[in-house]
Amino acid sequence: MKTEIHPSTVECTITCVCGASFTTRSSVASMRIEICSSCHPFYTGQQSKMIDTAGRVERFRRRYDKS
Repeated sequence: MKTEIHPSTVECTITCVCGASFTTRSSVASMRIEICSSCHPFYTGQQSKMIDTAGRVERFRRRYDKS
């Protein structure tokens, strides 16, 4: 492996817009992110509601309803 080609790493504080922050190592000292594991719906289990535009969701459900 070649020496002297990798960037130097420093402790980095990553801050989310929800207020959560954690520390890791990176080539920059701080980062601001929009979404993290504390506020992402996949990790929190909160699913957003489907936005129904002109009845498209109901029309789809009626068309493919297996009852």
